[in-house]
Amino acid sequence: MTTQSDLALNLYKVNSELQLRISKLVMENWKKWLELSTRVVDDGIAESQARVEQLLRAQDWAALSTLPSETFWRLLQQRMGDSNLTNHIAANVQAHFAKGLQEAIQVWQQDTARVLGGVGDMGAVSQPWNDIMEQWGRLWPWAEGKGVTRDK
Repeated sequence: MTTQSDLALNLYKVNSELQLRISKLVMENWKKWLELSTRVVDDGIAESQARVEQLLRAQDWAALSTLPSETFWRLLQQRMGDSNLTNHIAANVQAHFAKGLQEAIQVWQQDTARVLGGVGDMGAVSQPWNDIMEQWGRLWPWAEGKGVTRDK
């Protein structure tokens, strides 16, 4: 059984663990976006290099004059495929982040409930909380649904 003096420490640990999980998720998300950005830049560099090499291989003016139209259609098809792939990857990255965040919050809720459920005498613990909420109600009467309304 958790004692009243351990309650604050245990809640601090649970909240710190949630913060750590969320920080890790954010870092992983940034890493995936950086990898996606790096891939797009690398593809752009390779594409530019291929165009320059194509220009260097042209043997006459006629061959050189067909390069812009060939390049346009090839790039258009490539960009459509790249766009679809990028959208798919972005959706997966965000879905992974949302799922991880949901799991972190669920674990936090369970851990918090466990810590609060393990406190022996809740009357002594809840009294300071009740005092705080009573003061809150006096400062902002609408917080408890009394007196002044916020919809003015």
